[in-house]
Amino acid sequence: MDTNYHAHQTPQFRVLSDRQIEKLYEATLECLNRTGVRVLNAEARELLLEAGARVDGMRVHIPPYVIQDAVAANPRSFTLWGRDDEHRIQVAPDQVYFGPGPTCTHFVDPQSGQRRKTQRRDPGLTARVCDALDNIDYVMSLGLISDVTSSLAPVYEFAEMIANTGKPVLPWAYSTQNVSDIHQIALAIAGSEKTLRQRPLFALFSTFQPPLVHTDEDVANVLWAADHDVPIVYLGGGSAGATAPVTAAGTLVISLAGALSGLAIIQLKKRGTAVCIGSVPQPMDLRTGRPSYGAPEMSLYSAAMSDISRYLRVPFMGTAGASEDKGLGLQAAIESTLQVILSGLSGATLVHDVGFLDCADIGSLEMLVMTDEIIAMSRCIMRGIEVSDDSLMLDLIDRVGPAGHFMAEEETASRCRAEIWAPKLMDRNGWDGWKAAGSQTMKDRIQARLHEILAAHEPPPLPKQVAERIESILQQAEAREEAQEAKG
Repeated sequence: MDTNYHAHQTPQFRVLSDRQIEKLYEATLECLNRTGVRVLNAEARELLLEAGARVDGMRVHIPPYVIQDAVAANPRSFTLWGRDDEHRIQVAPDQVYFGPGPTCTHFVDPQSGQRRKTQRRDPGLTARVCDALDNIDYVMSLGLISDVTSSLAPVYEFAEMIANTGKPVLPWAYSTQNVSDIHQIALAIAGSEKTLRQRPLFALFSTFQPPLVHTDEDVANVLWAADHDVPIVYLGGGSAGATAPVTAAGTLVISLAGALSGLAIIQLKKRGTAVCIGSVPQPMDLRTGRPSYGAPEMSLYSAAMSDISRYLRVPFMGTAGASEDKGLGLQAAIESTLQVILSGLSGATLVHDVGFLDCADIGSLEMLVMTDEIIAMSRCIMRGIEVSDDSLMLDLIDRVGPAGHFMAEEETASRCRAEIWAPKLMDRNGWDGWKAAGSQTMKDRIQARLHEILAAHEPPPLPKQVAERIESILQQAEAREEAQEAKG
């Protein structure tokens, strides 16, 4: 959804002034040049060396011009397509899209309500729910599946997701072979390499590690993606007081340095590759030593990163719709609401982790359904107020006059649905109406909506031959893994 900052005076949450952004960017350039980053991938080190960086073993000191050139080379926007053309999204600063995240080892079973290990079918269930929810724009797996060959889990996750939604999908990968298998599945759907390059069905989600580390595997994955014109989301962060300085400014430098050095590696591999940088900076909880996913500081840091990304004119992935709560309770509602509103008003491009509980360890479809309603409310605020001759309605006010009412007017009837947001889950009945409707709590209505989706919603079906091709790719991947294991 377009936050429409420029067309109208609409609400905006901004953390940093232009001068603060410039100072943070300059500090990041100095950090990368003076301190450098640890790059564990040999090809990436060679690319940086050829560009003028100083390489000292695994540590690479990157001069400012390399980063500045990478920022200039990165496309200001790119498009991701779904299997149905209706759900394509334009990844660009101040376009705001929401979706789940990928990292939960546990899942709330939608039937029993019990916490369990994530299973192969869960990414497909997540995709089907996302497909049915109006305010979820793209799909991630919401879990790390545990009941398949572990090295192939990302490939199975992608196969399950892409079969159960018409919306764009953001998979991740453990290896370049995973990326290749995912690419083959996307090719089976697109029909040709040319079509997939022109209308990418997925962007590869990959990460850097704080503080200031790029792993061999993650870099190899994004280099493979760049070589095949696959859009990339490259995200990391830092935990203030643990893997980043305790100050907000220091944490932002660590996060931005990781993102921009990764961007430089990708652009050196293939100039013009479509990249969305990202960050999930959060504070350390002083009592437990754990990162705090529900802390207000996380939304503050993310909004600041969005400010910086807008200044650099680079798309940005942030986080919202996540909670430290262990179930769908009041804490989850409070934390999710704050995050969604601030992410939307700060103009983050891709906002992920909707549906996370317990510090990104539990995926919850109920949380996903609830947050869809919160996003809908926030989008009502994000659209702002149109002030024009048409919307002022002075002629109508004159016609109705003092002591009149506007309920019976044609303009009210024709425009009320567009002007006034109507909830799908929130209750606005009086007490008697609420009792007559069954005295349902918000959680009751969320569960009913979830079960309705799982029972009745049908995503666009895959053609039979495409489904068979995907199954063949999975079987070939299994055979390859068995052969490698047999070799020792």
